[in-house]
Amino acid sequence: MGATSLFWDRVLKYKFSKTTIANSEDYCEHINKLPKTPFSICNEGYGAKYAISVGRRNHELSLQNNDGKEPFWLAPTKAFIRGLKFVFSFLAEQPSQLKYIEWPGFQNTLKTAALTLVLVAMLIVVLSSVDSGYVLNPKGKDSGKMRIPLLVLVTVLVSIGVVVRADEVRRSSFPKGFIFGTATSAYQVEGMAHKAGRGPSIWDQFITTPGLEPNNATGEVSVDQYHRYKEDVDLMANLNFDAYRFSISWSRIFPKGTGKVNAKGVAYYNRLIDYMLKKGITPYANLNHYDLPLALEEKYLGWLNHQVVEDFANYAEFCFKTFGDRVKNWMTFNEPRVVAALGYDNGFFAPGRCSKAYGNCTAGNSATEPYIVAHNLILSHAAAVQRYRQKYQVKQKGRIGILLDFVWYEPLTRSKADNLAAQRARDFHVGWFLHPIVYGEYPKTMQNIVKDRLPKFTAQEVKMVKGSFDLIGINQYTTYYMYDPHQKPPKDLGYQMDWNAGFAYERKGVPIGPRAYSYWLYNVPWGLHKAIMYIKERYGNPTVILAENGNITLAKGLHDTTRINYYRGYLRALKQSVDDGANVIGYFAWSLLDNFEWRLGYTSRFGIVYVDFKTLKRYPKMSAYWFKKILSRNN
Repeated sequence: MGATSLFWDRVLKYKFSKTTIANSEDYCEHINKLPKTPFSICNEGYGAKYAISVGRRNHELSLQNNDGKEPFWLAPTKAFIRGLKFVFSFLAEQPSQLKYIEWPGFQNTLKTAALTLVLVAMLIVVLSSVDSGYVLNPKGKDSGKMRIPLLVLVTVLVSIGVVVRADEVRRSSFPKGFIFGTATSAYQVEGMAHKAGRGPSIWDQFITTPGLEPNNATGEVSVDQYHRYKEDVDLMANLNFDAYRFSISWSRIFPKGTGKVNAKGVAYYNRLIDYMLKKGITPYANLNHYDLPLALEEKYLGWLNHQVVEDFANYAEFCFKTFGDRVKNWMTFNEPRVVAALGYDNGFFAPGRCSKAYGNCTAGNSATEPYIVAHNLILSHAAAVQRYRQKYQVKQKGRIGILLDFVWYEPLTRSKADNLAAQRARDFHVGWFLHPIVYGEYPKTMQNIVKDRLPKFTAQEVKMVKGSFDLIGINQYTTYYMYDPHQKPPKDLGYQMDWNAGFAYERKGVPIGPRAYSYWLYNVPWGLHKAIMYIKERYGNPTVILAENGNITLAKGLHDTTRINYYRGYLRALKQSVDDGANVIGYFAWSLLDNFEWRLGYTSRFGIVYVDFKTLKRYPKMSAYWFKKILSRNN
């Protein structure tokens, strides 16, 4: 907020002449009569203050040029550039203050050029009209005629080149039929957490811990997609997306995890799926995104008990039977590694279990529980896939897979020790789940390090687990350096400590990439390419969707060029991976909406659509319209 606050402080110090528009209300009335454009910014006098400030600056610069030493176009050009700076500053920092924000979609270069020229011309007219009798003309003389500076026109043409880049990755850059979608999860967007028959999940209980969530945030309302799903699906369709990856809340279907079905929950997902299909959006349904029914945690400790395998398979089968006539793309779990590691190694996520050495937990064992949980998650996945293939896949003609997170780990140096550390990290991260479902066993690295703390698959389980996927979803956001810390095994064992690898975010003082508005996310597109090629070469080039990819920008901002640059870089890296032979068939941006971001509550915004969490009104960010442009089928 600093830049904007300083701007308004300067604005309020000006003494306006009688010929200037007298007050902000008059200006708002004036500007609202103009065609709506990105510059239609008018609320609580901000629009007037902005326009008066820039016009006044043009006046001052013109007066300074009375000796005629400077070209006539220099003063208005400086004022114009100042104006653009403040427009984008305002858009970036004051989204909740705006009555109207909209950015036109661009179909082609000619249309872009015309729109840009019109917008700039309108801005110049506005700036001129509020100046104290001065218009954009030579030496500040009030001739009543306006001359558009040559440099301004050059600037416009340059800006057109920036908006429509010749090397822009777009839909046509990828193979025909490549899927572009957005993604969310039930607990993060639905709301109605304790209503319409839904039972609580482990997250509903976990976040009640005092001081755990910023501002005591909960998922009780979230962004209310339960009631606003049509609005959100309409947004997807309007932005030219093909698909929506959503999750089904297990406890909304079975409030107790098993037993009686909640008819209201079933009806909600039927409405959502039917409306998606009506709007041409393909459903990608995920059966579980962290939110285990609390009843199962209380009954038998949830993922720690083998009983959960049968209960999950029964829940999955109900979904196949109920929604499978319309849903043809299924995922069993989202990021099961996160459930096992953050839920049972350091207690950062629900249910908050760990050894005392690794977190503020009341119960848990970081040396064993993460591996038991992961084992049961893998078996639950495989059991659900088995049910689908045996009973539904042939008739419904769908496919099923799992969603795995994968940070790329790059050796910090070329040393053998650092290369081995990076490989250990990859094995303990993505290999923990991908290796069993491809090869029927855990990575040798894990077997050698974890030893008898690592559960073993029976011969029958190996048959069920191996090959239990039609496609793999990869969630890839960032990259880190890894190095060998050359340390002795710790006294207190745990999953993360078993890696015996250190994290680094820079090399010789140079960051691995630009950091997002986050403590953990760096913009490193080449890491995505390496991650995809690693899966291609190590795991037999499976069918892959990039199921999550996104960036966090400032908490308040619609002019999210940082996010656009992130997406642009990662899509280029993805295209390179496809060109290099990786069998990637789809891309899903995380996320459609700003939402409840787990332990960060509502302080971390991933959405390409801004959500005012007080009113729940949606405002597409510039990144949303960027997607609309590059995904246009007219490109």
